[in-house]
Amino acid sequence: MVFKRSAASIACCGVLLLGCGAGAGLCAASPRLATLWLIAALPLLIWLSRAARGGGAPPLETEPPAQPARQSAQAMQEIRLEHAPLALFRLSGEQAEPLNARARRLVAPGYASEPEALYRQLLRQQDERQWIRFDTERGVERALAASSSLIIDGRQEKLLALLPLESELEAETLRAWQQLVHVLTHEIMNSLTPVASLSRSAGALLAEASASIPAELGQELDIAFAAISRRADSLADFVGSYRSLSALPEPKPEVVALSGLFERLQALVAPGWRERGGEASFRVEPATLEVRVDAGQLEQALINLIKNAFEATAGQPRARLEVIASPGRGGRLRLEVCDNGPGVAEDRIEQIFTPFYSTKAKGRGIGLALVRQLVNGNGGTVRYARNLGGGARLILTF
Repeated sequence: MVFKRSAASIACCGVLLLGCGAGAGLCAASPRLATLWLIAALPLLIWLSRAARGGGAPPLETEPPAQPARQSAQAMQEIRLEHAPLALFRLSGEQAEPLNARARRLVAPGYASEPEALYRQLLRQQDERQWIRFDTERGVERALAASSSLIIDGRQEKLLALLPLESELEAETLRAWQQLVHVLTHEIMNSLTPVASLSRSAGALLAEASASIPAELGQELDIAFAAISRRADSLADFVGSYRSLSALPEPKPEVVALSGLFERLQALVAPGWRERGGEASFRVEPATLEVRVDAGQLEQALINLIKNAFEATAGQPRARLEVIASPGRGGRLRLEVCDNGPGVAEDRIEQIFTPFYSTKAKGRGIGLALVRQLVNGNGGTVRYARNLGGGARLILTF
């Protein structure tokens, strides 16, 4: 595609990029993401307009000197580009150049943990639209990349817009699960309640009519009605435990001193670890670390993770728990809950935060799903990582 400095060429390129964005959003099956991408693609049109007017080659046409109004408009466009809500890169040969603030932040310390690996992914991109995954200080990030190869003033350029969507995708997933769990628990409870009630009523009627029923038949019916009632009550309890996933209260953020929180947690859980010959240690480095979250929800999330660690290390001769708080890169807070249990199998790692999924034989799949919702609701992320020395490591980032 060859671009000349004309409004038509700029419009064509803009339509192309907006169409790419719309298609990518529809592929993600989310109108919200499609809208977000369309809005975010607009600053790229501004950049192309600027690129088509600029360049190192001699101008194709003699233009009158720029007027102050035009200079002001161009300066405003440059400001919008610099602060656009998506990362813009120019790809040339083996080089990837960030073009605006969002792109520079993406590869700065505290975001992408391996900027060179991200650059290599961008340079390898073949399709005009593509989902990519890269490691960050907060975990694995998914992003939508859209690119276009252009010839501007005789030079070939590849422009790429990268829109990290992990937070949006995570929020959409959590909302979908909450709605599903709410509907399921509501419908199942509506069915179980009359079953339990009718089985008890049938048992009572059977007792009243026992004189007119053969003893052996009466005993079998009594056992059957009791079993129905017991299972209905058990299922109601099971389903009711999932209501916490769909009815979490809104967080009430406050400044939480982590040293005080860890002291309370250590007093609560350390005796249980010592009783079976293990140890639980809590460290805050430095001791003055604070975080603004809902104190109760953060404490509940950590208790759930510590409980999982306690169960996972049941077979260890010397069970060990470490809970560490430290500053992460980019001014973030990093909380780690580590144990020396067997860890999680590689093929199950992506599923452990899914409601109803559990690696334990009698697990209900609530604990880690609830942790993810509590952490996400407070503006954080949680991910699983393997300990180099064995065991599991859950990392919370705020």
